[in-house]
Amino acid sequence: MTKLDRTISIAPMMDWTDRHDRYFLRLITSRALLYTEMVTTGAILFGDADRHLRFDPAEQPVALQLGGSSPDDLAKCCEIADTYGYQEINLNVGCPSDRVQNGRFGACLMAEPKTVAACVAAMKSATSLPVTVKNRIGIDNLDSYAHLTEFTETVAAAGCETFIIHARKAWLTGLSPKENRTIPPLDYDRVYQLKQDYPNLEIIINGGIQSTDEIDRHIEQVDGVMIGREAYQNPYFLAQIDKLYFGLEETAPERREVVERILPYIDREMAKGVPLKSISRHMLGLFQGRPGAKAWRRHISENAHLEGATPSLLEDAAAKTR
Repeated sequence: MTKLDRTISIAPMMDWTDRHDRYFLRLITSRALLYTEMVTTGAILFGDADRHLRFDPAEQPVALQLGGSSPDDLAKCCEIADTYGYQEINLNVGCPSDRVQNGRFGACLMAEPKTVAACVAAMKSATSLPVTVKNRIGIDNLDSYAHLTEFTETVAAAGCETFIIHARKAWLTGLSPKENRTIPPLDYDRVYQLKQDYPNLEIIINGGIQSTDEIDRHIEQVDGVMIGREAYQNPYFLAQIDKLYFGLEETAPERREVVERILPYIDREMAKGVPLKSISRHMLGLFQGRPGAKAWRRHISENAHLEGATPSLLEDAAAKTR
């Protein structure tokens, strides 16, 4: 199997990186690795698995992120996911929300390295795909570098070779998930140190990265960069990625061309009963920083939810930009 290129990837973000958003982002970058939202084992095993797992082949390469703490359940989900054509399966050990904690998965698992190791071992036994872990640098008072290395060594011993690390510890009590995205400060140096101490592991850094200058600095220290909110709020930022980091000569389509290219997809999805607003909401940041960006956002926000709204609404909104 060809090694998956994780030089630049787009973070899994709940309520954001659904299949419609991924299709949209793929029109801007052909090479960045895209991740699904976190999908819980319960949603797959006891819900509508196809609704959570299906995606358009045009989205490739795509990685699935799972949330769970039962090795058996995670293994079953890997077997099911194998039939969908994902390129990687990732275990969430970073989400700090109360709902996730109550389900005993996400960031709280950083306190249980042996549980994570057992999950990884079970997942690897059930799939031939790479199994990776996305974690924080620490949680609550378990925030020493010694704890991070213990966690890393324990999970690596179970066969995990790639760690995607959000360079901020999570407070599991007293802070909301939104606050956990900005408090406490990022500590990139700790992730750099981990790469120095474990050179044989693939270390991907995540957290607060907003420019190619920042990406360049990180790439000097680690193996790859995962971009989160910037890729959603300012998606055309990704237009530079293929040329700068993957060596592609083709230039990304202009913003209005992106709009034109997504229209056939929207037609197909709306024919299946998907509301226009479910797709257009992901596109609000397309003209970020450009003249007319506010008019673009307003036209979509005020009209996409209306009965009878059609994909041509996006062309009308784009006509308000320069």
